[in-house]
Amino acid sequence: MSSGLLATEQGVLEVQDAIRGHELDGWLLYEFRGLNPISAALLGLGKTTRRGFVLIPDEGEPVALTHSIEASSWRHWPFGRRTYSSWSEMETEVAKLVDGRSRLAMEVSPGAAVPTLDYVPAGMASVLLALGVSMVSSGDLVSRFHSAWSETQLEEHRRAAEIVAATARGAFEKAADAVRTGSPICEGALSEWIRDELRKAGLVAGTDCIVAIGPRAADSHYAPVGDGETIKRGDLLLIDLWGAFTDSVAADQTWMGLLDSRVDERTQEIWEAVRDARDSALAFMHERYEAGQEVQGFEVDDIARTLITDRGYGPYFVHRTGHSIDTQLHGSGPNLDNLETRDERTLVHGVGFSVEPGIYIPDDIGIRSEVNVYWASDGPEVTPSDIQREIFLLLDD
Repeated sequence: MSSGLLATEQGVLEVQDAIRGHELDGWLLYEFRGLNPISAALLGLGKTTRRGFVLIPDEGEPVALTHSIEASSWRHWPFGRRTYSSWSEMETEVAKLVDGRSRLAMEVSPGAAVPTLDYVPAGMASVLLALGVSMVSSGDLVSRFHSAWSETQLEEHRRAAEIVAATARGAFEKAADAVRTGSPICEGALSEWIRDELRKAGLVAGTDCIVAIGPRAADSHYAPVGDGETIKRGDLLLIDLWGAFTDSVAADQTWMGLLDSRVDERTQEIWEAVRDARDSALAFMHERYEAGQEVQGFEVDDIARTLITDRGYGPYFVHRTGHSIDTQLHGSGPNLDNLETRDERTLVHGVGFSVEPGIYIPDDIGIRSEVNVYWASDGPEVTPSDIQREIFLLLDD
């Protein structure tokens, strides 16, 4: 993942090689007031207030088309640049820019299938369609050149993953101590403790958590009212926590603990369905990699969802199996999804994502298990190093 990649000669050459591999005439990047964070990052842009275009052709020099008043925003741009002032000039120059190029990658998503790739407004799309441009989703290019992690980010993610895992275990112990000593702690207070611990350990970017007990955990994005509920003996406790080092990629994990000494049969059954769905998804990815076969995001979702459905809990698995992780917690790379969307993007070297199946029975119970995966050159790498196999039992008889 490289900010300003397309403002470098080497970056352009790498992208052009990929453009030709996809049999495209180029990649047309559009940006306006931060509307397209992918374009802004790849082009190394700061603040812009007018519409801007960059054509990365399949070969030859890139060309930017920008408004006349935006010289400062583009002073870093080392390649060709044309300018416009009026709307009519803009339309004329856009027509010249795309002339003879019928298949161009853009941040579009046919059928609005992948919202994190859908950054070209309908009005601008209509202008380009009228010029004979066939807009092709830039999804695989974005995965490779925007969402892929750098070696530094990978190493920082590994460190973050161990910090997050240790913090989760510490939070469970803090909750258990509070129950043992008769000093109640609520969801809100435990959440604040988790945030503080993560920040003290250096995870200061996007740090947050979800702490939910009992039926509250059936709300997968639960946020307590006020201080939330008081944690007590017998409660099933879900902790979802995440954070990143500055300018890096987050570790995002979910763990389950029980404020008791034994798990009842039904809770164990639900946990095993979630855990086995997680593990079946991981095994599927490893098997496909070993066989030299590509994997698309929706396929992994199908594996996890089928297992939970076969166990009788299909209607209660109400979100995708996993989301992309890049410098945004919910990134622009491939998701593991054939529920909310059908994500047909390929899992390519360098991308990272969560694997987090869950079962949520309203007003009853919620169980989720979440790990992260980095698609390495030698296969999928799972973090943290020690993933949860059973619900943690936090109290003795």
